[in-house]
Amino acid sequence: MNATEASLRNEVRQLAEEAFHRKLISGYGDGPDVSEYQIVIEGKPRHLTLEHAKSFLNALLEGNGDAEELI
Repeated sequence: MNATEASLRNEVRQLAEEAFHRKLISGYGDGPDVSEYQIVIEGKPRHLTLEHAKSFLNALLEGNGDAEELI
């Protein structure tokens, strides 16, 4: 994992933590692949690329109704 990917993973982790504490998601964590992140939504784990996870979490935290379409 390069520095850019590590930085992106850290950013996604922070966004996921905020979404979890705001009860917008029910769980989060590293995915099975180094380039994926797991987000649990409505009891279902989703494995998203880091970029996709960042976009989804940002939309969710901004209250954007289109967040569900990103999954």
